[in-house]
Amino acid sequence: MMTTAPAPEILADHRGNPRPVFHMPLSYEAARLGMAFHEAGHAVVALAYSVHVVRSEVIAWTHGTGWNLTGNTAYEARGTQPWHFAAQCAAGQIAQVQYLLAYGLWTPERAAACAADHDRDLAVDLLAQFGYRLAHDHVPAGGKSWGMVRGMARRKVAHLWREIRTVAHAMDENTALTGDEIAALTGLPNPALAGGAA
Repeated sequence: MMTTAPAPEILADHRGNPRPVFHMPLSYEAARLGMAFHEAGHAVVALAYSVHVVRSEVIAWTHGTGWNLTGNTAYEARGTQPWHFAAQCAAGQIAQVQYLLAYGLWTPERAAACAADHDRDLAVDLLAQFGYRLAHDHVPAGGKSWGMVRGMARRKVAHLWREIRTVAHAMDENTALTGDEIAALTGLPNPALAGGAA
């Protein structure tokens, strides 16, 4: 665990705003594994949708007498089907909540602390750039709601749970994994970068 906070850009969303901080009422070890499940959800679902994953990691640092956690999954998504990209964005929160359920840790408060509005907002903003309509709380004409995208992600996370669990435990142990290491752990290919070698 780092003793100082990471650089501000690591703690910012795609708009440059600080990501919200939620209290996760768990021990450090259980919360860290939950964050590893969150990032593993992003990474494994991305690979399943043929997105090149660069790196996925858990980031932890001390804060006064306590600790903070976040994570990051870096990928190259050019050429990805837009709804698949959106489902990959939703998969982190879905996997983290599923971790709470599977490990007997679920409470309404803990599930709410898994909220990842920055992932949702990234999907909404990026899809809008390409003319796809994704809305937070309704189904726009010709588009999808975030609830529909979460349903897509939920099915994919359930189908890939064994792979997500394997990656989460490896990430918890090693802090960070490359996309190629995740591919080796799961048997899913890490496609070559668009326009270049992987």
